[in-house]
Amino acid sequence: MIHNFNAGPSILPDVVLQEAAKAVLNFNETGLSILEIGHRTPLFESVLDEARSLVRELMNLGPEYEVLFLHGGGTTQFMEVPMNLLDETGTAAYIDTGVWSSKAISYAKQFGKVDVVASSQDKNYTYIPRQFSVKPGTAYLHITTNNTIYGTEWHNIPSTNGVPLVADMSSDILSREMDYSRFDLIYAGAQKNIGAAGTTLTVVKRSALGHVQRKIPGILDYQKHIEAGSMLNTPPVFAIYVSMLTLRWLKAQGGVAAIDQANTQKAALLYGALDRLPVFSPTVVKEDRSRMNACFVMKDPALEQAFAARCKEAGMYGIKGHRSVGGFRISLYNALPLSSVKDIVSLMEDFAKQHG
Repeated sequence: MIHNFNAGPSILPDVVLQEAAKAVLNFNETGLSILEIGHRTPLFESVLDEARSLVRELMNLGPEYEVLFLHGGGTTQFMEVPMNLLDETGTAAYIDTGVWSSKAISYAKQFGKVDVVASSQDKNYTYIPRQFSVKPGTAYLHITTNNTIYGTEWHNIPSTNGVPLVADMSSDILSREMDYSRFDLIYAGAQKNIGAAGTTLTVVKRSALGHVQRKIPGILDYQKHIEAGSMLNTPPVFAIYVSMLTLRWLKAQGGVAAIDQANTQKAALLYGALDRLPVFSPTVVKEDRSRMNACFVMKDPALEQAFAARCKEAGMYGIKGHRSVGGFRISLYNALPLSSVKDIVSLMEDFAKQHG
């Protein structure tokens, strides 16, 4: 049996894969492939409408929010957010918790002033900073809610004292219950929790837009995308379809509340083993551990190759840590079944007995 712990693109529910594969050959019994239908036809418009409606429902958001499915991944959003929200005379606040927030900061600096109000770089991004303040009048505060490379996660959304809150949720979107209405803008690449690579979900409060003076190229202007209903240019049809199927699956599981419970159970089981077994050493402080990406090393580095080989033999894929930090990373996204976590924990226990 194969167990997919890849950090992204990552595991999808079996029912989603089956439906998507069927649609490649015959979408909705039309005789046409999902890959070849017109994006401005009722066939695809119904897909996009359902996907947007499911996002609103799962996030419990009102009509003041717009839901967009865009191109370009989170990296394009690093640019699009300040282009649309940060005036040349203003200042945006960012909290640096890893590679992706650092990249977002570097992009934002090209469009206005950036105040890095807190950073965990001093301890190699192994914790979430809590001591910071945001000045009144700041254009927005940007956080990265989950950090795939280092394995940290914001478990408590920070107070902004009225400053608009922006979040990159690429790796924990819809994985836990939270008040999504606290955010003025959310963006997330689909390829971890809500679909396949190729589209990016952006949820934006309309009142956050229209305050900058610069001219924005149409393809990077949220307001233009809203006016065009995510069809300013040809949308990533297949990726949006897979997202719609994944969102439909998530609703069928019982929604965000149910998946939150499942993810909590998976994380507790895995971290319990990492804390209990003497050969392993988690790399993140307990209170900030990600429930999506568990990062750890071997206490004896000489055992790394043996553990990696053992996992490979057992069909455990995607456990290698990010190239920038090394070690290991087990990703526990929404679609990963509890049985996969039980199996790798069993493997870890057996490995610890042999090498402890």
